[in-house]
Amino acid sequence: MLRNLLILGVFVGLSALIPILYQSNPDAFYALLSSATRDTPAKPDVDMATAKTQPAAAQPLGRKVLIQSDGRGHYAAAFKLNGRQIDALVDTGATLVAINVSTARRVGISVNPSDFKHAVATANGTVKAAMVNVDSLQIGRISLDDVQAVVLDDHALTTNLIGMSFLNRLGKFQAQDGALLLVQ
Repeated sequence: MLRNLLILGVFVGLSALIPILYQSNPDAFYALLSSATRDTPAKPDVDMATAKTQPAAAQPLGRKVLIQSDGRGHYAAAFKLNGRQIDALVDTGATLVAINVSTARRVGISVNPSDFKHAVATANGTVKAAMVNVDSLQIGRISLDDVQAVVLDDHALTTNLIGMSFLNRLGKFQAQDGALLLVQ
Protein backbone atom coordinates (compact mmCIF):
# COMPACT_ATOMS: atom_id res chain seq x y z
CA MET A 1 0.00 0.00 0.00
CA LEU A 2 2.76 2.42 0.93
CA ARG A 3 4.61 1.53 -2.26
CA ASN A 4 1.50 2.37 -4.33
CA LEU A 5 1.13 5.70 -2.56
CA LEU A 6 4.80 6.49 -3.19
CA ILE A 7 4.47 5.68 -6.90
CA LEU A 8 1.30 7.79 -7.10
CA GLY A 9 3.08 10.68 -5.34
CA VAL A 10 5.99 10.55 -7.80
CA PHE A 11 3.56 10.46 -10.73
CA VAL A 12 1.60 13.45 -9.41
CA GLY A 13 4.82 15.38 -8.71
CA LEU A 14 6.14 14.79 -12.23
CA SER A 15 2.78 15.72 -13.72
CA ALA A 16 2.92 19.05 -11.87
CA LEU A 17 6.29 19.83 -13.47
CA ILE A 18 4.92 19.76 -17.04
CA PRO A 19 3.13 23.16 -16.85
CA ILE A 20 6.09 24.67 -15.02
CA LEU A 21 8.48 23.49 -17.75
CA TYR A 22 6.18 24.84 -20.45
CA GLN A 23 5.76 28.24 -18.78
CA SER A 24 9.45 28.68 -18.08
CA ASN A 25 10.60 27.82 -21.61
CA PRO A 26 8.01 26.84 -24.23
CA ASP A 27 10.66 26.21 -26.91
CA ALA A 28 12.50 23.69 -24.73
CA PHE A 29 9.18 22.01 -23.95
CA TYR A 30 8.38 21.63 -27.67
CA ALA A 31 11.91 20.37 -28.37
CA LEU A 32 11.59 17.79 -25.59
CA LEU A 33 8.16 16.76 -26.80
CA SER A 34 9.37 16.51 -30.39
CA SER A 35 12.40 14.41 -29.47
CA ALA A 36 10.25 12.10 -27.34
CA THR A 37 7.74 11.44 -30.12
CA ARG A 38 10.24 11.45 -33.01
CA ASP A 39 7.48 12.86 -35.19
CA THR A 40 7.08 16.13 -37.01
CA PRO A 41 7.69 19.23 -34.88
CA ALA A 42 4.99 19.84 -32.29
CA LYS A 43 4.67 23.57 -33.05
CA PRO A 44 1.82 24.15 -35.48
CA ASP A 45 2.31 26.41 -38.49
CA VAL A 46 -0.03 29.38 -38.76
CA ASP A 47 -1.77 30.15 -42.01
CA MET A 48 -2.15 33.95 -42.09
CA ALA A 49 -5.01 33.68 -44.57
CA THR A 50 -7.15 31.92 -41.97
CA ALA A 51 -5.85 33.79 -38.93
CA LYS A 52 -8.66 34.99 -36.67
CA THR A 53 -9.02 38.65 -35.80
CA GLN A 54 -10.40 37.85 -32.36
CA PRO A 55 -8.15 38.30 -29.34
CA ALA A 56 -5.59 35.55 -28.99
CA ALA A 57 -5.26 33.78 -25.69
CA ALA A 58 -2.46 35.41 -23.76
CA GLN A 59 0.22 32.98 -22.62
CA PRO A 60 0.85 33.36 -18.90
CA LEU A 61 4.48 32.83 -17.94
CA GLY A 62 4.41 33.40 -14.18
CA ARG A 63 4.38 37.18 -13.67
CA LYS A 64 4.97 37.51 -17.41
CA VAL A 65 2.41 37.40 -20.20
CA LEU A 66 3.07 36.99 -23.91
CA ILE A 67 0.39 38.36 -26.26
CA GLN A 68 0.68 37.24 -29.88
CA SER A 69 -0.17 39.83 -32.52
CA ASP A 70 -3.28 39.18 -34.54
CA GLY A 71 -3.51 39.14 -38.33
CA ARG A 72 -3.57 42.96 -38.38
CA GLY A 73 -0.50 43.31 -36.15
CA HIS A 74 -2.52 44.38 -33.09
CA TYR A 75 -2.03 43.01 -29.60
CA ALA A 76 -5.53 42.00 -28.54
CA ALA A 77 -6.20 39.91 -25.46
CA ALA A 78 -8.73 39.10 -22.76
CA PHE A 79 -8.20 41.13 -19.59
CA LYS A 80 -10.08 41.13 -16.30
CA LEU A 81 -11.39 44.53 -15.29
CA ASN A 82 -12.76 44.57 -11.73
CA GLY A 83 -12.89 40.77 -11.95
CA ARG A 84 -14.92 40.64 -15.19
CA GLN A 85 -13.48 39.57 -18.52
CA ILE A 86 -13.20 42.15 -21.28
CA ASP A 87 -11.49 42.10 -24.67
CA ALA A 88 -9.07 44.96 -25.27
CA LEU A 89 -6.23 46.13 -27.48
CA VAL A 90 -2.91 47.07 -25.93
CA ASP A 91 -2.23 50.59 -27.22
CA THR A 92 1.08 52.27 -26.38
CA GLY A 93 -0.26 55.42 -28.03
CA ALA A 94 -3.06 55.72 -25.47
CA THR A 95 -2.11 57.70 -22.36
CA LEU A 96 -4.76 56.00 -20.22
CA VAL A 97 -6.77 52.82 -20.16
CA ALA A 98 -9.92 53.64 -22.14
CA ILE A 99 -13.21 51.78 -21.89
CA ASN A 100 -16.61 52.48 -23.36
CA VAL A 101 -19.78 53.12 -21.35
CA SER A 102 -21.17 49.62 -21.99
CA THR A 103 -18.04 48.00 -20.60
CA ALA A 104 -18.01 50.38 -17.62
CA ARG A 105 -21.56 49.39 -16.70
CA ARG A 106 -20.80 45.69 -17.11
CA VAL A 107 -17.81 45.86 -14.72
CA GLY A 108 -19.59 47.95 -12.10
CA ILE A 109 -18.25 51.44 -12.88
CA SER A 110 -21.00 54.01 -12.56
CA VAL A 111 -20.73 57.25 -14.53
CA ASN A 112 -23.25 60.08 -14.82
CA PRO A 113 -23.67 62.38 -17.81
CA SER A 114 -22.19 65.20 -15.70
CA ASP A 115 -18.96 63.15 -15.30
CA PHE A 116 -18.15 63.58 -19.00
CA LYS A 117 -16.30 66.89 -18.59
CA HIS A 118 -12.76 66.06 -19.74
CA ALA A 119 -11.72 66.65 -23.35
CA VAL A 120 -9.78 63.68 -24.74
CA ALA A 121 -7.96 63.64 -28.09
CA THR A 122 -8.65 60.45 -30.02
CA ALA A 123 -7.83 59.27 -33.52
CA ASN A 124 -11.31 60.45 -34.51
CA GLY A 125 -11.04 63.89 -32.90
CA THR A 126 -11.72 65.36 -29.49
CA VAL A 127 -14.48 63.82 -27.36
CA LYS A 128 -15.72 64.21 -23.80
CA ALA A 129 -14.69 61.56 -21.27
CA ALA A 130 -15.24 60.68 -17.64
CA MET A 131 -12.15 60.05 -15.47
CA VAL A 132 -12.35 56.93 -13.27
CA ASN A 133 -10.06 54.65 -11.31
CA VAL A 134 -10.37 50.93 -12.04
CA ASP A 135 -10.18 48.84 -8.88
CA SER A 136 -8.21 46.06 -10.56
CA LEU A 137 -6.89 45.27 -14.04
CA GLN A 138 -5.47 41.83 -14.69
CA ILE A 139 -4.04 39.67 -17.46
CA GLY A 140 -2.72 36.25 -16.55
CA ARG A 141 -0.97 36.58 -13.20
CA ILE A 142 -0.21 40.24 -13.77
CA SER A 143 -2.56 42.35 -11.68
CA LEU A 144 -2.59 46.04 -10.84
CA ASP A 145 -4.93 47.87 -8.49
CA ASP A 146 -6.24 51.44 -8.75
CA VAL A 147 -5.49 52.05 -12.44
CA GLN A 148 -6.45 55.43 -13.89
CA ALA A 149 -8.83 55.19 -16.86
CA VAL A 150 -11.29 57.15 -18.97
CA VAL A 151 -14.80 56.19 -20.00
CA LEU A 152 -15.95 57.28 -23.45
CA ASP A 153 -19.27 57.04 -25.23
CA ASP A 154 -19.82 53.76 -27.10
CA HIS A 155 -19.85 55.62 -30.44
CA ALA A 156 -16.49 57.25 -29.70
CA LEU A 157 -14.80 54.03 -28.55
CA THR A 158 -15.80 50.66 -29.97
CA THR A 159 -12.72 48.76 -28.72
CA ASN A 160 -11.42 48.97 -25.16
CA LEU A 161 -7.80 50.10 -24.95
CA ILE A 162 -5.10 49.20 -22.45
CA GLY A 163 -2.96 52.32 -22.37
CA MET A 164 0.12 53.62 -20.63
CA SER A 165 -1.59 54.09 -17.23
CA PHE A 166 -1.38 50.28 -17.02
CA LEU A 167 1.79 49.64 -19.05
CA ASN A 168 3.97 52.22 -17.23
CA ARG A 169 3.31 50.44 -13.94
CA LEU A 170 4.73 47.16 -15.23
CA GLY A 171 8.35 46.20 -14.76
CA LYS A 172 8.76 45.88 -18.51
CA PHE A 173 6.84 45.64 -21.76
CA GLN A 174 8.40 45.00 -25.13
CA ALA A 175 7.52 43.81 -28.60
CA GLN A 176 9.53 40.82 -29.75
CA ASP A 177 9.10 38.34 -32.61
CA GLY A 178 5.49 39.29 -33.37
CA ALA A 179 4.44 39.22 -29.73
CA LEU A 180 4.18 41.67 -26.84
CA LEU A 181 5.86 40.65 -23.59
CA LEU A 182 4.41 42.11 -20.38
CA VAL A 183 6.38 41.65 -17.15
CA GLN A 184 5.30 42.68 -13.67
